[in-house]
Amino acid sequence: MIKPIMRNQTFLAQPCAPATAADAQTAQDLLDTLAAHSHECVGMAANMIGVPKRIIVFDDEGTSRIMFNPEVISCAGPFETEEGCLSLLGRRTATRYRTIKVRYEDEAFRSKTKSFAGWTAQIIQHEIDHCNGIVI
Repeated sequence: MIKPIMRNQTFLAQPCAPATAADAQTAQDLLDTLAAHSHECVGMAANMIGVPKRIIVFDDEGTSRIMFNPEVISCAGPFETEEGCLSLLGRRTATRYRTIKVRYEDEAFRSKTKSFAGWTAQIIQHEIDHCNGIVI
């Protein structure tokens, strides 16, 4: 189900709780909401739809992906960039990394570790910031 976008910065600044299998519907709602905003958005975290759980969805070169409880475990190649956010007005600067390795759980809550680079890595970093209560 497409959900309204959360814009309350106090809410968005709170770190999210770990996700469980009971949060599967939230992941689907995130995918639906991302699809509805695909013309202006490439990734979302659950707190962006008012659910303070560690769930992200993102466009991975044309395929929508879900990660439960993602965390960056290594990174390389720092760079400065400007980013916008569907939840916030304007653009802000951020330090990102060209390559990252992420530990997460997939849709079946199996533990995974995967490396990402370039634009996809940047999207994931932005969404994990949301999970950590970092307002970008």
